[in-house]
Amino acid sequence: MSGRLYVVAAPSGAGKTTLVRLLLDSEPEVHLSISYTTRSPRPGEENGCEYHFVDVATFRVMMARGDFLEWAEVHGNFYGTSKKWIAEQLAEGSDVLFEIDWQGAQQVREAFPEALGIFILPPSMEELTRRLTGRGTDSLDVIERRLAAAQAEMRHVVEFDYVIINDSLERALEDLRAVVRASRLTLEGQRVRHAALFARMI
Repeated sequence: MSGRLYVVAAPSGAGKTTLVRLLLDSEPEVHLSISYTTRSPRPGEENGCEYHFVDVATFRVMMARGDFLEWAEVHGNFYGTSKKWIAEQLAEGSDVLFEIDWQGAQQVREAFPEALGIFILPPSMEELTRRLTGRGTDSLDVIERRLAAAQAEMRHVVEFDYVIINDSLERALEDLRAVVRASRLTLEGQRVRHAALFARMI
């Protein structure tokens, strides 16, 4: 198994989704793990692209069957990752990126201790408030709940291997790409990817 697992987490409004999308555009070897969710699609989202959208009853059946590698309830909605799909990707040597919350990250790393954890932080609470307010999609009550949840989520930053502060989108993307590319150059990973070369030369 030569595929790498990346777990990217962040509080709402830190820019995680944008950074992950830009990373995937520039690193075709990295495949996004598409989660199942019970939340409603946002404008422009398509089933099977951003998420697999299912109802609560279907999600609970999948939970009972043990279909999920990890699952969590976030802001009143359920999210879960397909265990079978992850196993298939890793067996093929593909890199897989999880864009999930800290709870899901804990569950993934319990199953795959080698998964690399990356946490995205906003530059300040003031900037986080501005970003959440600027979306124009949530009420003030929802924004206040998201800010309170963000402070609680950020306390889990100590559980991750790398921390990227998103004060500049370009710089944060450069940092994220650097982490991914460097992780591919470990001795163990290179030995698996280039087994024939190592056999000839070492």
